[in-house]
Amino acid sequence: MFKKIHNLIKLFFNNKLMNLKQALKEKLTSEELSKLVKSFDVIGSIAIIEIPKELESKEKLIAEKILKLHKNVKTVCKRAGHHSGVFRIRPVKVIAGENTTKTKYKESGVAMELDVNKVYFTPRLSHERERIAKQVKPNEVIGAWFAGVGPFPLVIAKKQPKIKIYAIELNENAFNSLKDNIRINKMQNLIKPVCGDVNQVVDELPKFDRILMPLPKGAETFLNKAFERINEKGVIHLYGFAKRAFPYDDLEKRILEMAKLKNKKIEIISKKIVRPFSPSVVQVVFDILVKN
Repeated sequence: MFKKIHNLIKLFFNNKLMNLKQALKEKLTSEELSKLVKSFDVIGSIAIIEIPKELESKEKLIAEKILKLHKNVKTVCKRAGHHSGVFRIRPVKVIAGENTTKTKYKESGVAMELDVNKVYFTPRLSHERERIAKQVKPNEVIGAWFAGVGPFPLVIAKKQPKIKIYAIELNENAFNSLKDNIRINKMQNLIKPVCGDVNQVVDELPKFDRILMPLPKGAETFLNKAFERINEKGVIHLYGFAKRAFPYDDLEKRILEMAKLKNKKIEIISKKIVRPFSPSVVQVVFDILVKN
């Protein structure tokens, strides 16, 4: 299944790259073309691209071509640093088009507004949000931990409206967008936004039938709290990053150790790679059934 998803993602982004390469064929040397970004994200009206140092003098030309090739794109940004800080935000800089980092994004029938320079967001987990939404049963109480601007809870509530979701987010900018997105999609009765650190606020909430843990880095450090707050026969969806060569070993060991410490009987009902992150790193997800 992952191979099929990976191939579809690869085909989608490679098609964009091939179109861009063709458009720049007369403008860049063959050596420069070989260094062109391998892929880029489009979030609403904003395209976000990688510009190698060797092509920085041509970044405006590359960005203008993207605007011409993709009529829905109004702004082109370049990556201006690495993921950093508590919120794992990766800064961007506008290099062509409208001078804004705010955009409107649609996925699975829901609308979201966000500022790509102030929140962590990836469109490359859209298939995961659909996958989880299809598993949710009526009347579940769900903890959407590290909710960001709300992609997981919004997609779930769209697919299964007979639920209650507590969406917890620490980043104030993301939390404000989360509240706006809940209102935009008229889901105030389904999703309750909660601002704060999961460890500090979750004990004040009901226990959950399902917990989502898509933190960009270090979600496994919250496993102890997840085992405390999950109901019997509840499911935890834990996301993490790992070396491509051994994608499951370390995280699975961490899960089993924490379950033993918390005296929980569990079953790992699914584990899979959800997307490539870099040549040597992948993102994985474990679906964990807690039996008692």
